[in-house]
Amino acid sequence: MGHFGDIWLAARAAGAKAGIECKPTPMLINPFSYYHANGPLVGVNIRPANGPFARWLKQQNVGCKSHHGGWDVSIRAFGQSHARKTAAAHAMAAVLRAADIKAYAYDRLD
Repeated sequence: MGHFGDIWLAARAAGAKAGIECKPTPMLINPFSYYHANGPLVGVNIRPANGPFARWLKQQNVGCKSHHGGWDVSIRAFGQSHARKTAAAHAMAAVLRAADIKAYAYDRLD
């Protein structure tokens, strides 16, 4: 698969593991219990957007140009669970940083 392919697979595996192992705290609204927030926007930003790893992601049709600079890869797994998506993004960014790729997790609730 190649060097970047191996790094990407390791990052995705770490993200999946972190998201699965995350135990979200439910928001309680009587008489119902909600485990998810509405509309989380969570992902990993890779900088620079014209760097070798970001270019490789572009070639694989993964992610998009960020409005704030760099290349964004959204976390689409884990439905509407902000906590699980955030755990996945932080784990993925950590693996990418360990491979000397500038990567940062971001999250926002809409």
